[in-house]
Amino acid sequence: MISALVFDFDGVLADSEPLHLAATQDVLASIGAALPREEYYADYLGYDDAGMFRALSDARGWGLTSGQIATLIAEKATALEAIISGTDVLYPSTPDCVRRLAADWPLGIASGAFRHEIEAILRRGGIDRYFKFIVGAGDTPESKPQPGPYRRAAQLHGADPGSCLAIEDSRFGIESAKSAGLWCVGITSTYPVSELMAADAIIASLDELTPELIRSFGTG
Repeated sequence: MISALVFDFDGVLADSEPLHLAATQDVLASIGAALPREEYYADYLGYDDAGMFRALSDARGWGLTSGQIATLIAEKATALEAIISGTDVLYPSTPDCVRRLAADWPLGIASGAFRHEIEAILRRGGIDRYFKFIVGAGDTPESKPQPGPYRRAAQLHGADPGSCLAIEDSRFGIESAKSAGLWCVGITSTYPVSELMAADAIIASLDELTPELIRSFGTG
C-alpha cells in the first residue's frame, strides 16, 4: 500500500517552468547567449540549476568552471525571485488537492528547485504546513534524472521507496522516480502523454489524483 506521496514541484504543483526558463534566458542574455524554449523543454527541464548550466556548458563547449556556474546560479536565483515575487505561481487546483490528500497520506516534495524557493511559494499559497519533507536542489549529490532525490525523499519519510508514489510532469522526473523504486503518476501539465509513457498511470490534472487511484498502486 502507498504510505506517502512525493510531488515534483515545478510543473506539478506550481506553474513555474516558464518562469524558470525566463530567468535562465535573462541570465544567459547577459553573457551573450540564448536558450530557445524548445531546447530548454527538450534537454534541460529535468535538471537542477547546477546540472542545467553544466549540461548547457558541455553542449555549447563553453568550458565553464565551477565558480562561473555558481555565479550563474546565483544570478538566476535573483532573476527568478524578481519574477515570482508578485505572482501566484501555484496551479489553481493545487491547494484543494494538497488539503484533500494530506488527510490520508504524508506529503513530500522532490524537486530540482531550491528549498527556499519552494517554501516561499508554499507559504504564499497557505499550504506549507501540509508537507512533511522536502528534497530540493543541492540536497543530494546528483539531481534528476538520477534516482537520488527520490531515494532521499523515501529516507526522510522513513519508508521503503516501493511504498511511495511520485507525481511527475517530465520523462526526466519519471526516470528518477522509477529508478529509485517508486510508483509514479505522470501529469500532462508540461508534456503530452507520449512523453510520459514510462509512468504507471497518466492524468491530465491534479483533480484526477484521487484516493481511489492512489490506493490502486502497491496492491498487486
